[in-house]
Amino acid sequence: MVFPALIFRAIETIAVTVHFAFIGYVVLGGFLAWHWRRTIVLHLFAVAWGFGSVLVGYDCPLTDLENWARGMAGGPPLPSSGFIAYYITGVLYPVDAVNLVRLLVAALVLVSWAGFVLRRRAAVPVSHS
Repeated sequence: MVFPALIFRAIETIAVTVHFAFIGYVVLGGFLAWHWRRTIVLHLFAVAWGFGSVLVGYDCPLTDLENWARGMAGGPPLPSSGFIAYYITGVLYPVDAVNLVRLLVAALVLVSWAGFVLRRRAAVPVSHS
């Protein structure tokens, strides 16, 4: 039946889209917190989850959702290497640059956090009592 397969392909597409958005937020969300300060806590959790899934290797529920939808639509699951290896590594940067890209992402996150702290300190009035 074609109709159910279309629904599962739509779920797959939504999972992929949310996954890319999440990765974008992990990389750049600290800069959003410069303007929307309260989002820094959400960014801390997103970075902990994102870095943990890459470094520790625990399963991502978005990858699980995509694999489920792919299977229900009659397609193959993602390779065991996961979402980033399938959609990003070798597509947006060469495979042999993985460690450099990870280092650059970590540096970008740290720069965004340092900027957040500096901007926060600059915004807090100094008491002269």
